[in-house]
Formats: sequence, structure tokens, C-alpha cells
Amino acid sequence: MFRLRRYLCAILLALSAASRAEVTVTDATGEPVTLSRPAERIVSLSPHITEQLFTIGAGPAIVATVEWSDYPEPARALPRVGSSGAINLEVLLRHNPDLVIAWRSGNGDQVIERLRALGLKVYVQEPRHLADIATEIVRLGELTGRGAEARAAADDFRGRIDELRVTFSYRRPVRVFQQIWNRPMISLNGEHLVSDVIRLCGGRNIFADAPTLVVNTSLESVVLANPQVIVVSEADGVPPDWMREWQQWPGIDAVANDQLYVINPDLLHRHTLRIAEGAELMCRYIDKARQLLD
Repeated sequence: MFRLRRYLCAILLALSAASRAEVTVTDATGEPVTLSRPAERIVSLSPHITEQLFTIGAGPAIVATVEWSDYPEPARALPRVGSSGAINLEVLLRHNPDLVIAWRSGNGDQVIERLRALGLKVYVQEPRHLADIATEIVRLGELTGRGAEARAAADDFRGRIDELRVTFSYRRPVRVFQQIWNRPMISLNGEHLVSDVIRLCGGRNIFADAPTLVVNTSLESVVLANPQVIVVSEADGVPPDWMREWQQWPGIDAVANDQLYVINPDLLHRHTLRIAEGAELMCRYIDKARQLLD
């Protein structure tokens, strides 16, 4: 009888441990993703997801990722399964992942549904706001068994963003043109994460009301909107040669007041904790322009 009780207790303890290890997280598509234990073989389908995983100490669990996954440095050595917009499913399957983490906007619903149809566990992200970044970090912590590290990182990020909000959000509005490229002239609308950063800083995206996320605009439209700050996205924060072309239009307030700046797109367009650095720069630049208006 004693042995039977001990055997039953062992089973109950094992079931209890299994219950604690099992985790269910609902993703951006509304699908619950259940893992019997923390993910150990992850394929990341976006550079920002790769960076998020490294941030919480889950980098060693990544078995493959996509092109442009270049931060932090160890991410450069990871095997590739294509690019965000062109996933090689055959190569992906060879890595035998227990979790695939996808980006809805970057990978597309068709790829995501195909992965699910293959029987893979797929967790989908679609962060559009600053708050979403912290939320996704915490969820990745749950999926990888690194909850404490993830919560600490998310809390620190929220603190930095809250400080910027308190300092800048309610100051005098400033019109901002966030330029992605010059030919064609490209910007982003109010649904993009960059617009959330601009709003955080008390700025107003001049193309916030555009119907598409990526805005193909024109010089005439920019002149008409008359931005008070122009922020160009360029790798390493180095001003591109074409940025000098704005000097031909001194009627634009940003040009007249020398309020043209460059921010590394990795600090603005990647949905990672580093966007706090980009937000700090954006707020500083917008506030410089604001001071000229007061």
C-alpha cells in the first residue's frame, strides 16, 4: 500500500510539473499557441524577432532566421531560411523547429497558413504600437521559459517610453516628415510604429491620414504640408548625398530653420527595445524645432 501511494504521488507530481511547463499564448491572429515545454528549436522569420529573442537571453534557442538578421553580432552567424518576404519552406523544415515565430506584415498570411498546414507551431507577431513591443517581449519570455528576463526588459522599456511621454507628448505640436527614400519619395502613415514615436514626442506625421501603411508621395505634397522637421532614415545615421537636395526648397520651414536630421532605421523601424533609443533622438530633434517656434 505504501508503495502504491508513493507511486501515485510521483504521478501527481509529474503531472503537476508538466502542467507548470505547458504554456499557452495567444498571438496577433487570435490563435492560441500551446507548447508542452519552453521552445528549444526556434526559427525566427524577421530580424526584429531575432533581436527580441537575443534580448531576453533566448538567442541560443534560435536554429535559423532570415536575411538582415544582423543584431546582435551572434545573429549574423545563424543559418538562413530566406528573407522575410520569401521563405524557403524546405530549408525551414530541415531545421526541425518546435516553434516558428512569424511577422504577419513581413511574411504574409499565405506563408503563415502554409506553415500551420504543415503541422508546425507558429506564433505570429504584428506590433503596431510602442506598447506592443513590451507585450511581445513578455510573450516571448513565456514561450521560451525566460519570463523573468523578459518582464525585466519590458519594464525597463516601458519606463523609458513613459519618461519621454511625460516630458514631450503634451508640448506644442510640430509637423514632421519621416522620409524613408527620395526616389520614389516614400514615407509612412499614421498606422506605422514610426507615427507612434512621432506622437510620443508631441509631433504630427504630415502623412498620418494616408490610406496605405507605406506612402508613395511627392515633392509637391511635402511642400504643401510644410513640415517643421524632416527626419531621414539612413543606415548608421549618416546623411545620404540626396539629403542636400532639400536645400533647393527654402520655403519649407524645416529647410529654412535647418531642421533636417538622420536616424538609423534600425532604431525606428525595427520592433525592438532599441526603438527607445530612436525615440529619444526623435524627441530631441522635434523639441529643437519646437524651441524655434516658441
